[in-house]
Amino acid sequence: MITIDASATEPPFEQVKQQITAQVASGALQPGDKLPTVRRLAADLGIAPNTVARSYRELEAEGVVDTRGRSGTFVSGNQVDRAAREAAAAYVEKIRALGVDGKEALALVRRGLGLS
Repeated sequence: MITIDASATEPPFEQVKQQITAQVASGALQPGDKLPTVRRLAADLGIAPNTVARSYRELEAEGVVDTRGRSGTFVSGNQVDRAAREAAAAYVEKIRALGVDGKEALALVRRGLGLS
C-alpha cells in the first residue's frame, strides 16, 4: 500500500517512488507484478496523475519497472542486476571517500571474492 504524507519534506512523486522501490526490495512486489494505472493510483492517493507519471518514469529509468504501453507498468525482472549495480556504486563512493586507489580497490574485491 502506498500513502502520501503531506507533512513530509519529500515531494509526493518521491514518496511514491521510494515506497515502490522499498516494496520491490522487500519482495512485497515481485518481478512481473502489475502496478496500478497512473490515473488509478493518482485518484487513490488524491494527487495529480502527472505526479504518479513522474514517479513511474523515474522508476523505469532506474530499471525498477517496465512500461509496456497500453498493457501497463510492471515490476522489472532484473532486480539482481540493479541491486548489484547499486552495491558497486556504493562501494566506489566509499572507496573514494577513504582515498583508496582503483588498483587496490580491485585487489580488495578480488580477495573478497576469493579470486586471488
